[in-house]
Amino acid sequence: MSTLLVIAKAPVAGRVKTRLTTVFTPGQAAELALAALRDTLAAVVAAPAARRVLVLDGQPGPWLPPGVEVVPQCGGSLDARLAAAFDLAGGPALLIGMDTPQATPELLARGLDFGRADAWFGPADDGGFWALGLAEPRPELLRGVPMSVPHTGAVQRRRLAEAGLVVRDLPELCDVDTPADAARVAAQAPGTLFAARYRDLCAVRR
Repeated sequence: MSTLLVIAKAPVAGRVKTRLTTVFTPGQAAELALAALRDTLAAVVAAPAARRVLVLDGQPGPWLPPGVEVVPQCGGSLDARLAAAFDLAGGPALLIGMDTPQATPELLARGLDFGRADAWFGPADDGGFWALGLAEPRPELLRGVPMSVPHTGAVQRRRLAEAGLVVRDLPELCDVDTPADAARVAAQAPGTLFAARYRDLCAVRR
């Protein structure tokens, strides 16, 4: 059975969503990060996975729902940490981050359907990716991929195809990195905790 992996940072002021601090305070940025993480974990809990694992940089808090294991992130670059997460799963796994609170359980379920694909790829509109699924742990397919650059997603998807995998794509989503991203995602998913917190913080700033 498949594993859902979430790679995330604990929502601590000054350590998360620092690019939001051009508009929000570090504390407010951490509040938005917490809301996004809670939305993400709620979708993960509701998705049809056999195992749900939060690969965390930091310490878990009362926001952690039942049914989610927590393991610490390893050290090293992001590509190495993603590769280690798939190694940890030891079988079919879909990995997502905490930056897409608009992701639904239904969308995650699609990426867990390894009867249709060897790999699932969820592109992000900034050129990266928000989801990556592998039917078998293949950490070598992630190591060495340049992260956080405009061509990250293109390089990662090409790696999958060049390895001979049948790759299927999930819908493109917007990662919440900047204030403009936050406004866009809050508008796209108005029923999320993230959108509610965004509206509250914007009201305070007026």
